[in-house]
Amino acid sequence: MKLSATLPTLARRALLAGALAIASVTLLQGCFPAMVVGVGATALVAADRRTPGTFVEDQSIERKVSNLIRKNFGTLNRIYAISYNRNVLLAGEVQNENVRAEAERLAGTVQNVRAVVNELDVGPVPAFWPRRNDDAITANVKARFLNNGVFSTNHVKVFTVKEVVFLLGIVTSAEADEAARIASESKGVKKVVKVFEYIGEDEAQVIDTRNTEEGSSFPPEAP
Repeated sequence: MKLSATLPTLARRALLAGALAIASVTLLQGCFPAMVVGVGATALVAADRRTPGTFVEDQSIERKVSNLIRKNFGTLNRIYAISYNRNVLLAGEVQNENVRAEAERLAGTVQNVRAVVNELDVGPVPAFWPRRNDDAITANVKARFLNNGVFSTNHVKVFTVKEVVFLLGIVTSAEADEAARIASESKGVKKVVKVFEYIGEDEAQVIDTRNTEEGSSFPPEAP
């Protein structure tokens, strides 16, 4: 598995070999996402190319990164933390370069984080940004993925910040290109950032077959 070249900063820990997974994202000024449990969790994890343990661990990493950054910076910055296959994306707005760098450092200290992608913008942090606009863009991109039918929507996670669409997942090069094309052509999208891990067609088929065969056999795991 090859980590996308769009990941600009690798955490000090060595990279290990390891969808639409629900865009469980943590706004550091708001509430934490609820843990997915029960039959719904089993179905969701089964459709994901991450292992069940990694799926749950990503949710735990998001909460831990959120706690660290809120503890250190309070609510004067708007930072979102998204973890996919233990790679953490930081997106949003911060007051200065020191906060940007320290947020990245803190995220990298969380246990089992493999890499940190720092997409934080530096500048004045607006008092209000209508999240509903970004949520509508995310929903539209997901719907267009589904209607396109070229690749499984379960393999790409979508999150939008100020009309910039971030795409995360474990995908083939062809899936990545098609996802980026569809997202970039969607209404209201200013920019698309790919935060992918790339795998070959054969590896993707093996993973998808395994998940189909084993999806109903494992229980949801606790963090």
